[in-house]
Amino acid sequence: MSCKRPASDLAAVIIRAQHIRQDYVREDITLRVALLEDDPDHAAQTVNSLQTAGHSCEVFSRGETFLRGTLHETFDVLVLDWGLPDMSGVKVLDAIRQRHDNIPVLFLTSRDAEQDVVDALSHGADDFLVKPARPAELLARLTALKRRADSAGAVAQPLSVPPFVFDPAASAAKLNGEPVELTLRQFQLAVVLFRNVGRLLSRTYLLEAVWGLNAQVQTRTLDIHVSQLRSALKLPENGWRITSVYAHGYRLEPLG
Repeated sequence: MSCKRPASDLAAVIIRAQHIRQDYVREDITLRVALLEDDPDHAAQTVNSLQTAGHSCEVFSRGETFLRGTLHETFDVLVLDWGLPDMSGVKVLDAIRQRHDNIPVLFLTSRDAEQDVVDALSHGADDFLVKPARPAELLARLTALKRRADSAGAVAQPLSVPPFVFDPAASAAKLNGEPVELTLRQFQLAVVLFRNVGRLLSRTYLLEAVWGLNAQVQTRTLDIHVSQLRSALKLPENGWRITSVYAHGYRLEPLG
C-alpha cells in the first residue's frame, strides 16, 4: 500500500521554495543522507554540498542497491533522481512506502513539468527540487524535512514513553517519576532509541547520532553503552527491550 498525497501539496512546495532563507543551513542539525543518482557529476556536486555543511551522504547509482542499502542502513533523508538504469525513482519511492517507511524523501531531478511534481507528491514524496540545485536551497529543504520528521521542533521537548520521561533540555531521565542516573552518552543514546521505537537503527547511525559525525569510536563502545543502558533503565523488566540485530544495529521495541 503506497502513501498517497493530494495534488494540492504542490502549492505548499511552491510556497516553501519562495520562503527559504539561506540562514536555515546554519541550524545545528546533522544529516545522514542516502542519494540515488546515476550521474557521477551530479552525485559529486550533491555530496560536496552536504559534506561542506557537515553532513554525510552515501551514494547509490541503481534502484535495487538503493533499496537494499536503505533497508540495512539508517538515514535521516532520502534524495531520489527520477531516471535510473534499472527502475524509475517513483518505483523506488513506491517500494519505500510499501514497507511502511515514513522517512522524508526529496526528489532531485531534471524533470520540471508541473505534472512531474504532482506525480512525485502523489506517490509519497515530501519535496521536489529541479536540477541543478542551488546548494543553500538544497540544504535548507533537507534540514526542513528533518525538522518536520522530528515533529516540528519537538525534539527539545520532554519525551514521555511510559514508564520513562526524558528531558533533553536537562539531560535528565525519570522512571516512574524517580530520577535515573545516566551519563550524557547514555542519555543521548536512550533518547535516540526512544524517539525511534520499532525502527532498526544501524550502528553507523547510532554512532554518528550520539558521538558525532565521523567520530573515532569503536563499535564495541556502542555495545557497552547499550548494555549499560539496559541495566540503568531496568530493561526488559519495565516493558521495553533493546534488541540486537546481527551485523546491522539495534531496535527498541515494547514487550508483548
